[in-house]
Amino acid sequence: MTHHHLEKHYVNRVGWLRAAVLGANDGILSTTSITIGVAAATPSREAIILAALAGLVAGAMSMAAGEYVSVSSQADTEKADLEREAKELERIPEIELKELAKIYESRGLNPELALKVAEELTRHDALEAHARDELGINEITTARPLQAAASSFASFTVGAILPFLVAIFAPIPQMLYYEYGFSIIFLMILGAVAAKAGGSKISTAVIRICFWGTAAMALTALVGYLFGVNAS
Repeated sequence: MTHHHLEKHYVNRVGWLRAAVLGANDGILSTTSITIGVAAATPSREAIILAALAGLVAGAMSMAAGEYVSVSSQADTEKADLEREAKELERIPEIELKELAKIYESRGLNPELALKVAEELTRHDALEAHARDELGINEITTARPLQAAASSFASFTVGAILPFLVAIFAPIPQMLYYEYGFSIIFLMILGAVAAKAGGSKISTAVIRICFWGTAAMALTALVGYLFGVNAS
């Protein structure tokens, strides 16, 4: 009986995982920080809710726009590289074939086998072979601007909803503690899930996210407190 060994690989998750984790993390942290800063400055629930809502909307749009622009630039570069490579394959196919063979040689194949592999792959799909092995462009790493932007927008919004709900329902006198407590718990969960999905160490991710989260929220609370004292 033949047993098929299925290996776990995490590289195909890198693109969407990075955008989703970054978005949700920013959604929680930035919106909570804004809310804590305002709560430290004023006891007005209306002002706190408005700050949380503004942080949610502005942050989600900013994340989506930034991700779209960034990934679009990558897509433009990939397209230009592929067009240039296609022209070179038409103009100097022999040189391109030798170039491909050299790449396989550098990976450990003997010259004869490297050339044979290059010839076979060139016959199958020359541009695909050069895109993958010369330019490093493949199905997993291909830039998808709209997908990246939508993922960032959605994940930021999901993260930001938490401090927004806390701003609505938490008692005003303990608002800072509720915001901090809930956010740190969810940041820890997020860090653990991201580490598990990415195959990295959970404890390191949780400690890192707690430290920087606490630092960010403490700083904004201090700024809000000083602003509140000076304004009064």
